[in-house]
Amino acid sequence: MTKMRLCINEFLNAAPLAWGLTDGPLAGRYDLSFALPSHCSEALRSGNADLAIIPAIECQRIENLVLLPGMSVAAKGEVRSILVVAKKPIHKARKIALDTSSRSSAALVRLLCRSHWKIQPEFIEMDPDASAMLAVADAGLVIGDPALRIAVKMDALDTREGNGEQCCEGDPNDMPVPGFDTLYVYDVGFQWREMTGLPCVLAVWAARKDAVTPQVVADCQASLAYGLEHRADIAEGASFKLELPASALEKYLRANLDYSLDSANLAGLHYYYDQCAAVGIIPRARPLQWANAATPAPAA
Repeated sequence: MTKMRLCINEFLNAAPLAWGLTDGPLAGRYDLSFALPSHCSEALRSGNADLAIIPAIECQRIENLVLLPGMSVAAKGEVRSILVVAKKPIHKARKIALDTSSRSSAALVRLLCRSHWKIQPEFIEMDPDASAMLAVADAGLVIGDPALRIAVKMDALDTREGNGEQCCEGDPNDMPVPGFDTLYVYDVGFQWREMTGLPCVLAVWAARKDAVTPQVVADCQASLAYGLEHRADIAEGASFKLELPASALEKYLRANLDYSLDSANLAGLHYYYDQCAAVGIIPRARPLQWANAATPAPAA
Protein backbone atom coordinates (compact mmCIF):
# COMPACT_ATOMS: atom_id res chain seq x y z
CA MET A 1 0.00 0.00 0.00
CA THR A 2 1.35 3.43 -0.96
CA LYS A 3 2.38 5.53 2.03
CA MET A 4 0.84 8.97 2.52
CA ARG A 5 3.26 11.74 1.48
CA LEU A 6 4.08 14.35 4.13
CA CYS A 7 6.15 17.47 3.45
CA ILE A 8 7.71 18.95 6.57
CA ASN A 9 9.07 22.44 7.16
CA GLU A 10 12.81 21.92 7.62
CA PHE A 11 13.31 24.74 10.15
CA LEU A 12 13.76 24.01 13.86
CA ASN A 13 10.47 25.68 14.78
CA ALA A 14 8.47 22.86 13.15
CA ALA A 15 10.53 19.99 14.60
CA PRO A 16 8.26 19.27 17.60
CA LEU A 17 5.26 18.86 15.27
CA ALA A 18 7.01 16.12 13.32
CA TRP A 19 9.31 14.56 15.92
CA GLY A 20 7.16 11.52 16.54
CA LEU A 21 7.08 10.90 12.79
CA THR A 22 10.80 11.39 12.25
CA ASP A 23 12.44 10.14 15.45
CA GLY A 24 9.66 8.58 17.50
CA PRO A 25 7.26 5.65 17.53
CA LEU A 26 5.64 6.65 14.21
CA ALA A 27 8.89 6.72 12.21
CA GLY A 28 8.50 4.87 8.93
CA ARG A 29 4.72 5.03 8.77
CA TYR A 30 4.67 7.89 6.21
CA ASP A 31 6.68 8.99 3.20
CA LEU A 32 8.47 12.11 4.50
CA SER A 33 10.18 14.93 2.66
CA PHE A 34 11.66 18.16 4.02
CA ALA A 35 11.66 21.62 2.47
CA LEU A 36 11.56 25.34 3.11
CA PRO A 37 8.12 26.60 4.21
CA SER A 38 7.32 28.13 0.82
CA HIS A 39 8.26 24.88 -0.92
CA CYS A 40 6.04 22.84 1.43
CA SER A 41 3.02 24.81 0.30
CA GLU A 42 3.99 24.36 -3.34
CA ALA A 43 4.27 20.59 -2.83
CA LEU A 44 0.74 20.54 -1.43
CA ARG A 45 -0.59 22.82 -4.16
CA SER A 46 0.93 20.73 -6.96
CA GLY A 47 -0.20 17.40 -5.54
CA ASN A 48 3.33 16.23 -4.73
CA ALA A 49 2.33 16.01 -1.04
CA ASP A 50 -0.87 14.89 0.66
CA LEU A 51 -0.19 16.66 3.94
CA ALA A 52 2.27 19.43 4.78
CA ILE A 53 3.32 21.96 7.38
CA ILE A 54 2.64 25.16 5.46
CA PRO A 55 2.69 28.91 6.12
CA ALA A 56 -0.64 29.94 7.62
CA ILE A 57 -1.38 32.41 4.81
CA GLU A 58 -1.34 29.58 2.25
CA CYS A 59 -4.53 28.10 3.71
CA GLN A 60 -6.25 31.07 2.09
CA ARG A 61 -4.54 30.56 -1.28
CA ILE A 62 -4.78 26.81 -1.91
CA GLU A 63 -8.16 25.30 -2.72
CA ASN A 64 -9.74 22.26 -1.05
CA LEU A 65 -7.55 22.13 2.03
CA VAL A 66 -8.45 21.08 5.54
CA LEU A 67 -6.45 22.01 8.63
CA LEU A 68 -5.53 19.52 11.31
CA PRO A 69 -7.14 20.81 14.52
CA GLY A 70 -5.40 21.92 17.66
CA MET A 71 -1.86 22.25 16.26
CA SER A 72 0.23 25.06 14.83
CA VAL A 73 3.52 26.90 15.06
CA ALA A 74 2.58 30.16 16.79
CA ALA A 75 4.08 32.91 18.92
CA LYS A 76 2.26 34.76 21.68
CA GLY A 77 4.98 37.40 21.85
CA GLU A 78 8.65 37.52 20.91
CA VAL A 79 9.38 34.75 18.39
CA ARG A 80 13.15 35.23 17.69
CA SER A 81 13.09 33.39 14.36
CA ILE A 82 11.26 36.08 12.37
CA LEU A 83 13.35 39.25 12.30
CA VAL A 84 13.53 42.46 10.36
CA VAL A 85 17.15 43.60 10.35
CA ALA A 86 17.86 47.16 9.27
CA LYS A 87 20.67 49.65 8.70
CA LYS A 88 18.53 52.46 10.11
CA PRO A 89 15.47 52.77 12.36
CA ILE A 90 12.59 51.01 10.63
CA HIS A 91 10.44 54.11 10.30
CA LYS A 92 13.13 55.49 7.94
CA ALA A 93 13.23 52.40 5.70
CA ARG A 94 12.37 52.99 2.03
CA LYS A 95 13.21 49.54 0.64
CA ILE A 96 12.75 46.19 2.41
CA ALA A 97 13.97 42.82 1.15
CA LEU A 98 11.69 39.85 1.92
CA ASP A 99 13.03 36.34 2.49
CA THR A 100 11.82 34.08 -0.34
CA SER A 101 11.48 31.22 2.19
CA SER A 102 8.60 33.11 3.74
CA ARG A 103 4.93 33.55 2.95
CA SER A 104 3.13 34.25 6.24
CA SER A 105 6.01 36.32 7.64
CA ALA A 106 6.21 38.45 4.52
CA ALA A 107 2.52 39.28 4.89
CA LEU A 108 3.05 40.12 8.56
CA VAL A 109 5.80 42.59 7.62
CA ARG A 110 3.61 44.23 4.99
CA LEU A 111 0.86 44.70 7.60
CA LEU A 112 3.31 46.04 10.18
CA CYS A 113 4.71 48.53 7.67
CA ARG A 114 1.26 49.81 6.83
CA SER A 115 -0.40 49.95 10.26
CA HIS A 116 2.36 49.88 12.90
CA TRP A 117 5.47 51.48 11.46
CA LYS A 118 3.48 53.81 9.17
CA ILE A 119 5.77 53.44 6.16
CA GLN A 120 5.23 52.51 2.51
CA PRO A 121 8.51 50.93 1.42
CA GLU A 122 9.34 49.21 -1.83
CA PHE A 123 9.47 45.42 -1.33
CA ILE A 124 11.86 43.10 -3.14
CA GLU A 125 12.28 39.33 -2.77
CA MET A 126 15.72 37.86 -2.03
CA ASP A 127 17.39 34.73 -0.71
CA PRO A 128 17.76 34.69 3.11
CA ASP A 129 21.19 36.35 3.28
CA ALA A 130 20.97 39.35 5.59
CA SER A 131 24.28 40.85 4.39
CA ALA A 132 23.19 40.68 0.76
CA MET A 133 19.79 42.12 1.64
CA LEU A 134 21.26 45.09 3.45
CA ALA A 135 23.67 45.73 0.58
CA VAL A 136 20.71 46.69 -1.63
CA ALA A 137 17.91 47.58 0.81
CA ASP A 138 17.43 49.48 4.05
CA ALA A 139 16.07 46.42 5.84
CA GLY A 140 15.50 42.72 5.31
CA LEU A 141 13.11 40.08 6.60
CA VAL A 142 14.92 36.92 7.66
CA ILE A 143 13.07 33.87 9.00
CA GLY A 144 13.72 30.44 10.47
CA ASP A 145 17.14 29.16 11.42
CA PRO A 146 19.09 32.05 9.78
CA ALA A 147 17.09 34.51 11.88
CA LEU A 148 17.58 32.45 15.02
CA ARG A 149 21.36 32.66 14.57
CA ILE A 150 21.12 36.45 14.51
CA ALA A 151 18.85 36.50 17.59
CA VAL A 152 21.23 34.37 19.65
CA LYS A 153 24.19 36.57 18.68
CA MET A 154 22.20 39.71 19.56
CA ASP A 155 21.47 38.30 23.01
CA ALA A 156 25.18 38.25 23.75
CA LEU A 157 25.36 41.99 23.00
CA ASP A 158 22.67 42.93 25.56
CA THR A 159 20.99 45.41 23.21
CA ARG A 160 17.35 44.94 24.16
CA GLU A 161 15.10 48.00 24.32
CA GLY A 162 11.64 48.33 25.86
CA ASN A 163 10.01 49.10 22.50
CA GLY A 164 11.08 45.82 20.91
CA GLU A 165 13.95 47.39 18.96
CA GLN A 166 17.48 46.11 19.37
CA CYS A 167 20.34 48.27 18.19
CA CYS A 168 24.02 47.52 18.26
CA GLU A 169 27.14 49.25 16.99
CA GLY A 170 30.64 47.94 16.64
CA ASP A 171 33.25 46.35 14.43
CA PRO A 172 31.57 45.30 11.15
CA ASN A 173 33.42 41.97 11.32
CA ASP A 174 31.94 41.14 14.73
CA MET A 175 28.35 42.17 14.09
CA PRO A 176 25.50 39.61 13.95
CA VAL A 177 25.23 40.59 10.27
CA PRO A 178 28.83 41.01 9.08
CA GLY A 179 29.75 44.10 7.11
CA PHE A 180 27.64 46.71 8.92
CA ASP A 181 28.74 48.81 11.86
CA THR A 182 25.19 49.63 13.00
CA LEU A 183 22.27 47.22 13.06
CA TYR A 184 18.64 47.57 14.16
CA VAL A 185 16.69 44.37 14.76
CA TYR A 186 12.91 44.01 15.14
CA ASP A 187 11.23 40.82 16.32
CA VAL A 188 8.12 40.41 14.16
CA GLY A 189 6.24 38.40 16.78
CA PHE A 190 6.81 41.11 19.36
CA GLN A 191 5.86 43.86 16.95
CA TRP A 192 2.66 42.05 15.91
CA ARG A 193 1.64 41.56 19.54
CA GLU A 194 2.37 45.22 20.27
CA MET A 195 0.19 46.31 17.33
CA THR A 196 -2.73 43.90 17.76
CA GLY A 197 -2.60 42.46 21.27
CA LEU A 198 -2.90 39.03 19.62
CA PRO A 199 -0.61 36.07 18.91
CA CYS A 200 0.57 35.29 15.41
CA VAL A 201 0.08 31.83 13.88
CA LEU A 202 2.95 31.09 11.52
CA ALA A 203 2.37 27.57 10.22
CA VAL A 204 -0.20 24.77 10.35
CA TRP A 205 -0.64 21.17 9.29
CA ALA A 206 -2.85 21.19 6.18
CA ALA A 207 -4.00 18.37 3.91
CA ARG A 208 -5.87 17.75 0.72
CA LYS A 209 -9.47 17.14 1.73
CA ASP A 210 -9.65 13.72 0.09
CA ALA A 211 -6.39 12.48 1.63
CA VAL A 212 -6.74 12.91 5.38
CA THR A 213 -8.38 10.46 7.80
CA PRO A 214 -9.01 10.58 11.56
CA GLN A 215 -6.08 8.18 11.98
CA VAL A 216 -3.73 10.59 10.19
CA VAL A 217 -4.90 13.40 12.46
CA ALA A 218 -4.37 11.20 15.52
CA ASP A 219 -0.87 10.28 14.34
CA CYS A 220 0.09 13.94 13.88
CA GLN A 221 -1.30 14.79 17.30
CA ALA A 222 0.70 11.92 18.81
CA SER A 223 3.78 13.15 16.96
CA LEU A 224 3.43 16.59 18.51
CA ALA A 225 2.87 15.15 21.99
CA TYR A 226 6.07 13.15 21.57
CA GLY A 227 7.92 16.21 20.29
CA LEU A 228 6.82 18.36 23.21
CA GLU A 229 8.18 15.74 25.60
CA HIS A 230 11.52 15.65 23.77
CA ARG A 231 12.30 19.33 23.21
CA ALA A 232 15.63 18.94 25.02
CA ASP A 233 16.62 16.15 22.61
CA ILE A 234 15.50 18.21 19.61
CA ALA A 235 17.58 21.16 20.80
CA GLU A 236 20.62 18.98 21.45
CA GLY A 237 20.52 17.55 17.94
CA ALA A 238 19.89 20.94 16.32
CA SER A 239 22.81 22.56 18.17
CA PHE A 240 25.31 20.62 16.02
CA LYS A 241 23.58 21.56 12.77
CA LEU A 242 23.06 25.23 13.66
CA GLU A 243 26.28 25.63 15.67
CA LEU A 244 24.33 27.29 18.48
CA PRO A 245 24.10 26.39 22.19
CA ALA A 246 21.55 23.68 22.92
CA SER A 247 20.34 25.65 25.95
CA ALA A 248 19.42 28.63 23.76
CA LEU A 249 17.58 26.39 21.30
CA GLU A 250 15.64 24.60 24.01
CA LYS A 251 14.63 27.95 25.52
CA TYR A 252 13.42 29.02 22.07
CA LEU A 253 11.30 25.88 21.67
CA ARG A 254 9.80 26.23 25.14
CA ALA A 255 9.46 29.97 25.72
CA ASN A 256 9.03 31.55 22.29
CA LEU A 257 6.89 29.05 20.40
CA ASP A 258 3.41 27.77 21.07
CA TYR A 259 2.18 24.65 19.30
CA SER A 260 -1.52 24.89 20.05
CA LEU A 261 -4.44 26.40 18.19
CA ASP A 262 -6.15 27.68 21.32
CA SER A 263 -8.78 30.41 21.29
CA ALA A 264 -6.18 33.21 21.46
CA ASN A 265 -4.18 31.80 18.54
CA LEU A 266 -7.34 31.30 16.49
CA ALA A 267 -8.39 34.89 17.21
CA GLY A 268 -4.98 36.08 16.02
CA LEU A 269 -5.21 33.92 12.91
CA HIS A 270 -8.66 35.20 11.93
CA TYR A 271 -7.60 38.82 12.55
CA TYR A 272 -4.50 38.24 10.40
CA TYR A 273 -6.62 36.89 7.54
CA ASP A 274 -9.05 39.80 7.83
CA GLN A 275 -6.21 42.31 7.66
CA CYS A 276 -4.57 40.54 4.73
CA ALA A 277 -7.88 40.65 2.86
CA ALA A 278 -8.40 44.32 3.71
CA VAL A 279 -5.13 45.33 2.02
CA GLY A 280 -5.32 42.91 -0.91
CA ILE A 281 -2.71 40.34 0.14
CA ILE A 282 -5.46 37.72 -0.28
CA PRO A 283 -8.73 38.24 -2.18
CA ARG A 284 -10.92 37.52 0.84
CA ALA A 285 -10.78 35.76 4.21
CA ARG A 286 -12.32 32.34 3.61
CA PRO A 287 -13.71 30.23 6.48
CA LEU A 288 -11.31 27.54 7.60
CA GLN A 289 -12.21 23.89 7.12
CA TRP A 290 -11.07 21.26 9.60
CA ALA A 291 -10.15 17.60 9.33
CA ASN A 292 -12.12 15.23 11.52
CA ALA A 293 -10.14 14.23 14.59
CA ALA A 294 -10.31 10.91 16.39
CA THR A 295 -8.65 12.24 19.56
CA PRO A 296 -8.21 15.66 21.22
CA ALA A 297 -5.05 17.62 20.42
CA PRO A 298 -2.18 17.54 22.93
CA ALA A 299 -1.53 20.50 25.20
CA ALA A 300 1.25 22.63 23.73
